[in-house]
Amino acid sequence: MHYLIGDLQGCCDAFERLLATIGFSPSRDRLHLLGDLVNRGPASLATLQRLVGLGDAASCLLGNHDLHLLAVAVGARKPHRGDTFGDVLASPKRAALLDWLRHRKLADQAEGWLLVHAGVVPQWDAAQTLALAQEVQSVLAGPDMADFLRVMYGNDPARWDDGLSGVRRWRMVLNVLTRIRYCTPEGVLEFDTKDGSGIAPAGHLAWFDVPERRTAGVPIAFGHWSTLGLKNRPDLLALDTGCVWGGSLTAVRVDGGRREVVQVGCAQAQVPG
Repeated sequence: MHYLIGDLQGCCDAFERLLATIGFSPSRDRLHLLGDLVNRGPASLATLQRLVGLGDAASCLLGNHDLHLLAVAVGARKPHRGDTFGDVLASPKRAALLDWLRHRKLADQAEGWLLVHAGVVPQWDAAQTLALAQEVQSVLAGPDMADFLRVMYGNDPARWDDGLSGVRRWRMVLNVLTRIRYCTPEGVLEFDTKDGSGIAPAGHLAWFDVPERRTAGVPIAFGHWSTLGLKNRPDLLALDTGCVWGGSLTAVRVDGGRREVVQVGCAQAQVPG
């Protein structure tokens, strides 16, 4: 059985209740977590330890909060006031956990679904999405990770070009895979809308509503956008259902063409604002 699971953000108790609800068996089931494994919730350390302990039964994507943890850990970024991953940084197992985290994927496939944390730009098809993700994964897993994390942040470039190279290319890939919400029909990213309310800024569309995007017809599952809630349409699953905000944690069983939604309610760990 294959389950796609939305953003945990350190809500380990909710994760355990979700596993109990689906009757999870590590010898039978495979979990595919869509990123933002840590931060804002109360138990980032316990969440990482649980995921590591699941071994091959769980595959996890990197989200923007996971990248933020890596950046803080190497001194490339200062912690934010609301960060809750100090338990990871203070753990005697810190080095092993962070090494595990930096080797997670940025895009994946499972049971015919393309899996990303945030989304894709209209210029990419599924094969290019996976290839670009692997390109940046190799940087994060390699000896130059810390150097890259120091220049990872920024909104330039805002539009994909196959001729991009080096840091600007990798930054663009990460911005798409872990930050995108809105873009123009030409694929120019929009970074100013912070609340992600689902109301597109003028001249922009939610990335999945762009006409003639090259991934049209490819089933895509993503997290990241909690204010969308559960979006369940034939070619799309939005699975960040706001666990950390007191919403729910969502899993969808997708093997054999299924679309079985399972949710558990979550204790509110953060107040929007």
